[in-house]
Amino acid sequence: MPKTIAVLRGSPRAESLTEKLARGIELAVGDRLSFRDIPVHGLPLYNPDLEKDADHPEWTAFRQAVKSCDGLLFVTPEWNRSVPGGLKNAIDIGSRPYGQGVFQKKPAAVVTQSTGGTGGFGSNHALRQSLVHLDAHVLGQPEMYVGNLSADKFGDDGRISDEGLAKLIDGFADSFVAWVERF
Repeated sequence: MPKTIAVLRGSPRAESLTEKLARGIELAVGDRLSFRDIPVHGLPLYNPDLEKDADHPEWTAFRQAVKSCDGLLFVTPEWNRSVPGGLKNAIDIGSRPYGQGVFQKKPAAVVTQSTGGTGGFGSNHALRQSLVHLDAHVLGQPEMYVGNLSADKFGDDGRISDEGLAKLIDGFADSFVAWVERF
């Protein structure tokens, strides 16, 4: 049975390029891994004071969903040279309570994209820094920055239609599967 990967997407937009890219990666991986999309947008804003006072079912459900998976795939755009707020909030929620974070010891990969040439470089490194601090095992190579991304690089079936991008994603998919299998 293939290992299950939590897919955490940084863009809240419907039909976003981030969603298309995540789906393209899933299709490239095929049946070697199983993917579970875990929504991060709409979670109540994390506040440590609130954790002391009451149960927060949305936080609990998110934590349980991530914890039940064998690995992590973060796919996100870059907003203002960093991680979109909804994804950062989810990371904060998943990191608590202290010492019980849901990202610990899980194999993870970070894929960032932008419509510009940098491919989400700032977001990629900000996200990696948080994940390493939270003791996730982040895939070091290949680093994945997808620049100049546009909707015309995807077919109607969700597969990547751009030859160069497809080659890049295929190589990443092979590396990610091998990385997850190590754990």
